[in-house]
Amino acid sequence: MTDKLYVSPSPHLRQGDTTRKLMGDVIIALIPAVLASGIIFGYQSLIVMAVSVLSCVVLEYICRKVMKRDNTVTDLSAVVTGILLAFNLPVSIPLWMVFFGAVVAIVVVKQMFGGIGQNFVNPALTARIVMMVSFPTSMSTWNKPFYYLQSSSDALTTASPLAQNAAGEAVPSYIDLFLGLRAGCLGETCVCALLLGGVYLVARRVIKPVIPLCFIGTVFVFTWILGEDPVFQILSGGLMLGAIFMATDYTTSPLSTKGRIVFGIGCGIITVLIRVFGALPEGVSFSIILMNILVPHIENLTRPKPFGEEGKRRGKAKS
Repeated sequence: MTDKLYVSPSPHLRQGDTTRKLMGDVIIALIPAVLASGIIFGYQSLIVMAVSVLSCVVLEYICRKVMKRDNTVTDLSAVVTGILLAFNLPVSIPLWMVFFGAVVAIVVVKQMFGGIGQNFVNPALTARIVMMVSFPTSMSTWNKPFYYLQSSSDALTTASPLAQNAAGEAVPSYIDLFLGLRAGCLGETCVCALLLGGVYLVARRVIKPVIPLCFIGTVFVFTWILGEDPVFQILSGGLMLGAIFMATDYTTSPLSTKGRIVFGIGCGIITVLIRVFGALPEGVSFSIILMNILVPHIENLTRPKPFGEEGKRRGKAKS
C-alpha cells in the first residue's frame, strides 16, 4: 500500500511546534509584565491574576466535559486567556467580577464557538468590553502606583493618563509612562516589560512584528497629524499590550503579510479616532475587536493568488 502525499495550502505548522509550546512561549513573554504589575500594584494584582487564570482553566474544563469534547486545558490557552483578561482589569476590581469576565471569555466567546481556533474575536478583549459596559465604575477606578505603601486613603485613586490628558490635567512624564509609574490596568502600564515580552515572541518566531509595528506606527503618525503628542499616545493606555499580545492572536488576525498590514493600520486608525474624537479616552479594545470582525473580508481581499492562476486568466481574456 503506497503512502499518500497530502498537499494543503499555507500556512504550514513547522515540525515541533504545538499549541502547548506556543502558549508556553506567550506565558514566558508575559512574565515581565506580571512581575512589574506585582511591584507596581502589590500582592492584590497577583490575586486578581490567580483568580482569573483559575477561573478560565476550570470553566474550560467544565465546558469541554459538558459539551463532550476532548479536553483542551493542557494546551495552556486558557491560562493565556486568564492572564490577558487580568491584564485588562484594574487592581481594585472585585473578584466576583473577575469570574464574570472569565465566563464571558471562555464560555461565551471561546467554547460556544467551538474552542481554540474557532472564536472570531479576542476572548479577553471581548470580556473587557462587556465588563466596561456592565460595571463602568469598577472598571474605571484606577489606583496610583505603589498605592499599597501610602497611608492616606485620599491618595489611593487617580485618573488614567489618557483621561488626565483629555481633561487638560498634568500627565506623567515619558519615563514614568515607560516604566509603568502611572494608573491603569494591571498589564498595560509598564511599557518596558511589554516590549521585553514582545522581543522574546519575535525572537522565538511566535509572532511577526508586522501588526504591532503597523498598529503603533499608525497611532504615532495620525496623532502627530492631529496635533496630539504622539510619544505620549503610544506610551499611554493599552496600546502596547493590545498591539503586542492581543492584535497578534493567530485565530483573530490575518494570515498574509498584506492582510496583517491592513489589520494593523486599521487598528491604529480606529484607536486614534476614538481617542481624539470619541467620548472614551481609550480605543484599543474596540479597535481590535472591530478589526477582528473584518478579518474574513481582509483575508479575501489580500489572499495570494495560486501559482499560474493569473496566466490562466490572461489566456482566457485573449481567447
